[in-house]
Amino acid sequence: MKIERYDMIVVGAGPAGLSAAIEAAKRGIKPIVFDENQRPGGQLFKQIHKFFGSKEHKAKIRGFKIGEELLAEAEQYGVKVVLNATVIGLYPEKEVTVRIGDEVKHYKGDAVLVATGAAENMVNFKGWTLPGVIGAGAAQTMMNLHHIKPGNRVLMLGSGNVGLVVSFQLLQSGCEVVALADAAPRVGGYGVHAAKVSRCGVPFYLSHTIVEAEGTDHVTGVVIGQVGPDWKVIPGTEKHFDVDTICLAVGLSPMSQLLKQAGCKMADTKGGYVPVCDEDGATSVPGVYAAGDVSGIEEASSAMIEGRMSGATIAEYLGYITKEEKESRVNELEAQLDTLRQGMFAPKNRGKLVEKTEEGIDVSMNLLEKGYVAQDEIERYPGVTKSKGIHPVIECTQNIPCNPCQDACKMGCIMIGKNITSLPAVDSNHKCIGCGMCVASCSGQAIFLVEEDVEPGYGEVTMPYEFLPLPEVGDKGMAYGRDGREVCAAEVTKVRTSKAFDHTNLLTIKVPNEMLMTARFYKAK
Repeated sequence: MKIERYDMIVVGAGPAGLSAAIEAAKRGIKPIVFDENQRPGGQLFKQIHKFFGSKEHKAKIRGFKIGEELLAEAEQYGVKVVLNATVIGLYPEKEVTVRIGDEVKHYKGDAVLVATGAAENMVNFKGWTLPGVIGAGAAQTMMNLHHIKPGNRVLMLGSGNVGLVVSFQLLQSGCEVVALADAAPRVGGYGVHAAKVSRCGVPFYLSHTIVEAEGTDHVTGVVIGQVGPDWKVIPGTEKHFDVDTICLAVGLSPMSQLLKQAGCKMADTKGGYVPVCDEDGATSVPGVYAAGDVSGIEEASSAMIEGRMSGATIAEYLGYITKEEKESRVNELEAQLDTLRQGMFAPKNRGKLVEKTEEGIDVSMNLLEKGYVAQDEIERYPGVTKSKGIHPVIECTQNIPCNPCQDACKMGCIMIGKNITSLPAVDSNHKCIGCGMCVASCSGQAIFLVEEDVEPGYGEVTMPYEFLPLPEVGDKGMAYGRDGREVCAAEVTKVRTSKAFDHTNLLTIKVPNEMLMTARFYKAK
């Protein structure tokens, strides 16, 4: 039996696996990466939204672009990637068996990194096996990789970031999202993601779950019901929706089977069945490492940093760099990772109700319970100001690690400071020129430009717009509030596109002055 040997074997060509292989290759290692898919990049190529964080975290860059950058870097450093290759075993002495086509091949590595990611969870309800019940990740694959609409009328279950982001992308693809439900009493993902879904008119049903999917050979409807403190449906609270698709975004489970097979010490945690790892990603089996979602579910930005850390650690383990060099690199990466784990959504806050921001401002309960900040709450936040002339209104109300808006404003109008999770504030001492870079750069689409008295009694609101077809100047339609309800008639006065905006178009509408702090979306008649 022929066994091929490599310094480093990586299982999984997603954000963590590719990043680790690149980092190791920079140190002189020749890694080989196996992935069961037809193309590398993992989930990145399904992610058309802009990332949060700072420049170091690829903030305001869309996921698929980050994937393209990773692949180019991997090619530059000679990383060998084998696709359509399913790793079916990880055995003692770090032997890996891989099915490639009709063959099963054997490899041995001096170090093995498992970066297999996670699989979507499902929930059982009457009719859950009907065609038309799909995972949110499957919907993303259909839309963003294969350009196929998953359905026409969709109900989303799950209000974490995946459920919120995919709901918005369903709207972008031309689907009608009839409702977003979640058994939890509060929105689980970023408020800015919830807000952009809500202003499109999608109602939120928190403390609700699916009772049954209707249909015989495919989904024709869905019934949801309110759950009580015991998580059981309260009789008489059922609500029916005509839908052809039910989308489930109910969490992810680490795909850690290979690590268990390898004899790694495992832990059954709230985040899934994961390997016990030290701070560098080393498991209990010498030379076997884990990085990314397989060791605990986080964002893709975190997975890439963890992968880089594992690559540097393996380089030191194999003798390609000194311990001091490794520690210097890992400390640098840990500082980047630490900033992503701060704020309201830090791991320490999971499952907790955070009632005040870091600045001591009351968190919007309406946002957590209904998906949008109420009109009587919005002005308590430092980014929401009224002043003469054109100026930004920043409806970012949670401490999220993100600061592209501060970098985007060359006039100094927007302040976040050194603490990346601080709420953005508007500095009225600096004059806004209305360039719109802050609107386009905001990963949460939470920044608007407002100008009163453009003509007597009327002002303008400039908003991010990522739908096709684009409205045209002179079009007349309706402005919608944060809750997705009509607030007034509106006329399109400007439509701006620019390469610098990266496909976030700037749509300017004219509305009465008294609606400037209310109008947040536009639909044509």
